[in-house]
Order: sequence, then structure tokens, then C-alpha cells
Amino acid sequence: MKPSRPQQLFRKTVTMQPENQSSPVRWITDWMTPDGLWYRRNHYNYPASKVDGLQVVGAVRCPLTLSCEDIRSRPAKSVVSVMECAGNRRTLFRPRVYGVPWNEGAISQAEWTGVPLRDLLQEAGICSTAREVVCWGIDGEGKDKGPFARSLPLGKSLHPDTLVAYAQNGRLLSPEHGAPLRLIVPGWYAMASVKWLSRIEVVTEQFQGYYQKEDYHYYPFPHSDEGKRPVTVLRVNSLIRYPHDFSVLKTGHHRVEGLAWTGKGVIRRVEVSVDRGEHWHRARLQQRPWDHPYAWVQWSWNWKDLQPGKYEIWSRAADTAGRMQPLRAKWNRKGYGYNAVCRSRVQVE
Repeated sequence: MKPSRPQQLFRKTVTMQPENQSSPVRWITDWMTPDGLWYRRNHYNYPASKVDGLQVVGAVRCPLTLSCEDIRSRPAKSVVSVMECAGNRRTLFRPRVYGVPWNEGAISQAEWTGVPLRDLLQEAGICSTAREVVCWGIDGEGKDKGPFARSLPLGKSLHPDTLVAYAQNGRLLSPEHGAPLRLIVPGWYAMASVKWLSRIEVVTEQFQGYYQKEDYHYYPFPHSDEGKRPVTVLRVNSLIRYPHDFSVLKTGHHRVEGLAWTGKGVIRRVEVSVDRGEHWHRARLQQRPWDHPYAWVQWSWNWKDLQPGKYEIWSRAADTAGRMQPLRAKWNRKGYGYNAVCRSRVQVE
């Protein structure tokens, strides 16, 4: 029998300064994560100043200075997208790595509404010498390595689903999630979706900011930078929502449930194993209420005739880009992109 959802759900504080909080993702059954239960990821304390508009500058023919009202008055687009911190599940890497000690709650989903970044760049007129688009936040202004900024290649900047967003789940953004404006880069890890967006700068050379050049890379070796690669597209992944890890179950029938998501293509299938990978059973994918490739899918599998004993449930997802969750995640010293098969240990009595 599946346990009932707790009457009250809360975010869990992972660090205090700056504030980082995980979402109770296993307990949220809605397609959209309620705003009050969204995970929070910060590199600095919340900005003391406020953003009052957006500049589009740099290698453009007609620089723009836009108020928030200007942006909200333009033709809008909405995109449903999962947002996952690159460090989600960092604590599962072996050997252990340093960083914000996320378990599984640095992930949430929302409908984002805003103006395609492409529209603003086309209005400003990108020069032929342009190479990247740098998106500047105001968090960390005057601080070491700040302010937070990330660059996007032109192709991703001009993708119609990359948004300058002002609303989340039908409401204006909250200060905790980047109000009044933030970037949304569907299909990429969340560090690309810059909050408190104040300036978009088209540049002709590769951006050298700390969070672009040094942080958010896969470093495959513990003491060498050789072979480092930038963190970009979400890896294919899954989560077992029920049964919870170390649950005690009764004999009989149970429904294993979970989520799956990817940054390339869409989820093609999810499989479940209860014998440490010797046999895999295809799960049922629940039809989504809308057609958005960046959203997670919900899945389930009926586990019948449980007998007493200890079991380890595994889930793995595969996408239409030909990627499948590995048995073991690729270790990297910053602990990014963990996507090994999800495991949940249970005892049946």
C-alpha cells in the first residue's frame, strides 16, 4: 500500500549562506512544482538592489534599453521545462566530492512565460563578428568572482525556446527565483538560466568569466584539468518516487512510480529491475497534458506477487537521442551531472 502524501511539505535547507534549499520532489505528484516548494540555488546572498530593466549591448547595431513593462508588453511565449542543478545528487558520487551537498532535491518543473531571447537579439541586430551572448545577473556584484554571468553560443541564444522570462506557473517571478527577469535555457542544466537578469551582451570573443571558464566543467581527474568539458545539456535521468529508499513493504502488489527527464530528444522508455539488473521490465509512461519536450515524464510499473525478502529497485531511462542511464555515473571532481540508475532499497515482510 502506497503511503499517503504528508499534509504539509517543506523545502529542506542544504546551506544557509548563501541559501540553498532542496525540493521534496518524491512527494510532489503535480506536473508542475508548486512555487513554494521549488528548490533554491544561489551562488551569493540575494541581491540588495533591484533590476529595473534590461540592456542589450555589445556587438549589436542598435543597443536596446528596455523596461520590464516593455518586455511584458511584447508577444509572449510559454515553455514547460524541468530545471535541474548540475550538482543534483552530488552526494552519491564515489569517491565523495566537494560542493553544495545536494541529494536528489535540486530539481523542479514549471511553465515559464517570457519573450524569446532571439526576438530581442534580432531587434538589436547582431553584428557579423558576434561569437557568444553573455547574460549578466546582479547577484554577487562587488563580490569575489561576481557578478554571476554565463555565456551562450549563438545557436542556443537564437533558439526560439530560450526565453527572457518574467512569469513562473502563471505568476510574476518571485525575488527568490530571479524577479523581475531571468533567462530560461530549456534542456540545459540550471546554471545557464541566469537569475536577476540585467544585461545581455553580445561579444566577439570567448567569455572568460569565472562561472564560464573555471566552474561548471566536468573535470575527469582529481588533480589535473586535462580533458575538462563544459557542463551544458541535461543528461538522461530518472527518479524513483515510490517506494522510498529503505521502505518496509507488505507482500502482495505495489506500483513503482517515478520521473524521467532528458535534455536531448524526449524520453523513449523507462525500465525497472528488482534483481540488480539481471532482468528489466518496461514501465508505463504517463501521457503528459501538453507536448513540451523539456518536461519530465511520470512513469509507473506494477510489481506483482512480492515475497518476503530484501530487494533493490533500479530505474533507468533512455531517450530518443540514443542515450541511456549508466549503471555508474562518470566521476568528476566537482560532482556534476550524476545520472547513474536510480536505486531504492526495500524490505518486504
